[in-house]
Order: sequence, then structure tokens, then C-alpha cells
Amino acid sequence: MTTHAITSGTGFGLLTPADWYRIPLHPAAQRTASIKAMVDRQFTGVDNQPILRRKTEEELQGAAAAGAEQGGVTLYLSYLDAAGVPLSASLLVSLVPQHADPLRTATALTARGGATEVDLPAAGRATRRRRTERSRQTQKLGSTFADTIVEYFVPVPGRPELLLLTFSTPLEPLADEMTGLFDAVAGTLRWPRTATAGEAAG
Repeated sequence: MTTHAITSGTGFGLLTPADWYRIPLHPAAQRTASIKAMVDRQFTGVDNQPILRRKTEEELQGAAAAGAEQGGVTLYLSYLDAAGVPLSASLLVSLVPQHADPLRTATALTARGGATEVDLPAAGRATRRRRTERSRQTQKLGSTFADTIVEYFVPVPGRPELLLLTFSTPLEPLADEMTGLFDAVAGTLRWPRTATAGEAAG
């Protein structure tokens, strides 16, 4: 597990599957370079798809830029194959400033319905919400499935901020299985003070 800095005084540790590719969203130059490296890896040995390669990189750059504009600090992308089935998923980690008590904000989400309070093993109290939506991307691709989105709103200890984990997958038929994976990843969230020396250096 690696501890990632968000701002001075704020960081988080998160354990993700080995096949999930991490893209830092700031600064923009690092974001661009990370996406290019990811696309290079995905298209290794494929020399006859320059148009698809360019389109893929442009779409990823657009998605990452949009995430950064929404307060995102890190984007994870998964292209794991299981028995020939691509298990695509994403995780956007965002920092949400709160002028009020962030714990009250999370509790208010629960009160409005569609969300539940949970206790993450190392990160503490959080609010979890699962929903579905037809994203522009899935509509553009002509998919008849809705995206399954699982959000975790986690108060940052000692700061007026929420850490928002937004998991998403377009695999509606496997929504429950993918949601189980998302919950497992969220369960590894911890703050630097609770991480061991070995994990923080990972």
C-alpha cells in the first residue's frame, strides 16, 4: 500500500488490485504523461490500430481532465480480463472541501435516503451510496447497460474536508460482483497515521 499526498497535511493509503493503473491528476503534465504510458502499454504489439490508439488516448485525457475539474486528485483504471471478459472499472478519488462539519454532511446524505452509514476498518465512519446512471460515454458507445456507481464519502480526520471515492463500472450484468470488489478496495482506505511503515513506503 502506498500513501498518496493530496494537500499538505492530507494523505491517504489505498490498496488496489495489481491491474489497476494509477493516474495522478495533478499536475496536468504528469497526468498527460501517465495516460500516454498507459495507452502505450495497452497497445503494446498492436501496430495497425493508430486511429483506435489515438481515440483511446483522447478519451482518457478528456475523462481525466473532467475528473480533475471536479476536484479529483487520482484516477484508477482497470482493464482486467477474466476468462476473456473485460472487467472494466474506474475509481476517481476526490477531495471535497466542506465549510461545515464534514461528518454532518455525510450524515445528511444518509438522511436523504439512498445511502447508508458504514465503518471502514481503518478509516473510520463513512457514508456509502450505490446508484446507476446512463453516462454519456456508455450512450456514445451504444451500450444498453447503465453504469453502476458506488460512492464513499469519508471525513478527513482533523480537516474540514471529505475524501470521495467514486467507483464506476459499465458492466451492469456483473454489478453485484463488481460492487463487492469496490467495497473491498474501499475497506483498505486508511490515513497516514494508521499506516504501517512498510505500507507507507509501498
